[in-house]
Amino acid sequence: MSRFDPMTQFEILERPDMQPIDPALIARQPSMTKALQLCQTLSGRDDKSFIGAGGVVKDAAQWSRIMSSGQHNFPQDQLNRFMDQAGNEAPLLWLLHSRGYDLGYLRKRESEYERQLREANERNAELMKRLEYAESILRGGPAPIRGA
Repeated sequence: MSRFDPMTQFEILERPDMQPIDPALIARQPSMTKALQLCQTLSGRDDKSFIGAGGVVKDAAQWSRIMSSGQHNFPQDQLNRFMDQAGNEAPLLWLLHSRGYDLGYLRKRESEYERQLREANERNAELMKRLEYAESILRGGPAPIRGA
């Protein structure tokens, strides 16, 4: 049984915005290894960015074997971290394309945080309308048409 350690750092679950990628560029990649290389290339980051404690793999030799010739398997549980660090989802898009999905129709679903924010903004907008209506009545001016 583990105890809560207040000094433990937790990963932030909110994902960064990903740069858009032309589906035609994804379609030209012949393999997952090429999609991984494309992901890194589009990021503009060098190999060192993905190696070490905060990276995808522990050492440069392993990264080199993965990226240069596909002689070593990419650590599948690190794919999300890799795409987050690279700022694009080329490997995910390549996998979807290779499985026959139409990339033009895909869209991200709303996160719980985004849903809460959208609902709060909608409530705020409704309250602002009500406030304007109440203020116009108090001023004795013409009341605005509700719902307009």
